[in-house]
Amino acid sequence: MANIKLSELGPLTEEEKSMIENAANMPVLYDDDSPETTPEMLLAFRQAAEEKRKQRRKNVISIRVSNNTLEKAKALGSGYSGVLARMIDFCLNDPEIIKKCL
Repeated sequence: MANIKLSELGPLTEEEKSMIENAANMPVLYDDDSPETTPEMLLAFRQAAEEKRKQRRKNVISIRVSNNTLEKAKALGSGYSGVLARMIDFCLNDPEIIKKCL
């Protein structure tokens, strides 16, 4: 059932509705595979999430480019600034390209 939207499955049957209602009223049972979350665990999750956000965060910069370069970039269509950012990342990770540009 991978990649199937719930809306494509049709309405819930009465039995399915009853199962959901019963599950909502069941107590949560913790075990070794699914322990109760401690304040220390929550802190670790928060710190990991913040670190991941920092890694994904993008910085805004201003650069000067020729009219020709800007026209070529805009010709790439919507999202051209993202394409330029990926090109810069690619080029800065290639020492040969860096040598050619210095």
